[in-house]
Amino acid sequence: QVQLVESGGGLVQAGGSLRLSCAARGIIFVANVMGWYRQAPGKQRELVASMTGSGITYYADFVKGRFTVSRDNAKNTVYLQMNSLKPEDTAVYYCAAGHPSSIRGQYDYWGQGTQVTVSS
Repeated sequence: QVQLVESGGGLVQAGGSLRLSCAARGIIFVANVMGWYRQAPGKQRELVASMTGSGITYYADFVKGRFTVSRDNAKNTVYLQMNSLKPEDTAVYYCAAGHPSSIRGQYDYWGQGTQVTVSS
């Protein structure tokens, strides 16, 4: 059974930092692309960042220079370090795993999400 379990969300003031973690079980972690998505109320889900097993990364323009994705293949865990947070970063953040055929391709597995709220 595949499980992706996110943690690390919370409430932070604008300009602050949070680090999200996503622990994966039941998949060959290193073989999967790991992605971070977010969905704000009333908005579509959007890709934030992703990282292949070999370390190739992608960042959405709206987080470049502020967020960093990393992974520890020995721990089956992917991280999202979020710095200089803005109120518009407020959303539920989801971890995803799979083999998307393109950067915004379909992922196979999803976590339950973790809420990030940035106050102004």
